[in-house]
Amino acid sequence: QLQASGGGLVQAGDSLRLSCTASGGTFINYPVGWFRQAPGKEREFVAVISWDGRTSYADSVKGRFTISRDNAKSTVYLQMNSLKPEDTAAYYCATVGRFMATLPTRLDEYKYWGQGTQVTVSS
Repeated sequence: QLQASGGGLVQAGDSLRLSCTASGGTFINYPVGWFRQAPGKEREFVAVISWDGRTSYADSVKGRFTISRDNAKSTVYLQMNSLKPEDTAAYYCATVGRFMATLPTRLDEYKYWGQGTQVTVSS
């Protein structure tokens, strides 16, 4: 089970840190990703981190967002800096629930999802 938190209302240029905490299962071995969904749009990939710290980012957030994990706390973080109004969305964390040698970036690769946390960036 995944629990996302940390969303809120901020101004353009501000920062937020989202957290995704896992309970149960063998979280430590699995890639964990962040996705987001804006109103009227499809859910899209944001970032992913492997069990050993390898990362991949969507081009739209590269250089502004940083994904990290603390396996001892079963938590993955998404540090979001220089936020823009177009970052406004519900943010979801998810895990594939199995070991993968590659970094999953497709929506259909993910099996377990947390509830969303809303991020709203005002201009």
